[in-house]
Amino acid sequence: MKTQKILRKMFPLLFWLGVWVAAYLATGQELLIASPVSVMKRFAFVTEAAFWRCVGMSLYRAAMAYVLGIIIACMLAVLCHLWQWVDDLVRPALAVIRATPVASFIILALVWLSSSNVPILTGMLMVVPVVFSNVKEGIDATDPQLLEMGRLFQWSRWKIFRRIIIPSVKSTFLAACEACVGLCFKASIAAEVIGTPKNAIGTQLYSAKIYLETDTLMAWTLVVILLSMGIEKLLRCIIRGGEKRVHHP
Repeated sequence: MKTQKILRKMFPLLFWLGVWVAAYLATGQELLIASPVSVMKRFAFVTEAAFWRCVGMSLYRAAMAYVLGIIIACMLAVLCHLWQWVDDLVRPALAVIRATPVASFIILALVWLSSSNVPILTGMLMVVPVVFSNVKEGIDATDPQLLEMGRLFQWSRWKIFRRIIIPSVKSTFLAACEACVGLCFKASIAAEVIGTPKNAIGTQLYSAKIYLETDTLMAWTLVVILLSMGIEKLLRCIIRGGEKRVHHP
């Protein structure tokens, strides 16, 4: 039974590895598609301090973008719930952010900001609309009878917010946080590719492309994929662990 389970999990990996090998053999040129062996050899750069500086700085920028995006989105959602005129101002701006290509934001931001700050702004703009929509929807869906009960017991606004609104918003908020973490990371990397800041994964991707180092390009791409999957998995585990502790103290 365990063997079947392991084989079932390994099959997709082996299948796509076979597709990669077949594509390499079909082209027969390392410049177009590097072989899996060549790419694995390039992973020797994980022993270099420069590799960890790049990874660390890219993760730092993505984390800053993610946290700032969540904070701004939550503040806007609360303000839009309290005042309709704020909602009328904010919603068109968020609609523009959703409709505008990420590359356009990056190029415009490079005019105003340093290349090291552009990934933070870009990632943040990917987070804000998603979290805002979910939090605003959760606040609007709060049971009015619970709010009336809070007023009846003469609770303060802060107590109503803490005891009624936050529990109502929690599920949609966590779902938004889980949904946009990978999007934020990949948008930050895309901004690094265009802006090429110092010590960045995106800069390494761009350099590998310029110098036609396909094996290095694919190795760094695999690093991005693994980091993105790892970040999403880690956040999912944190959220699930927090929910279990709440339900089963």
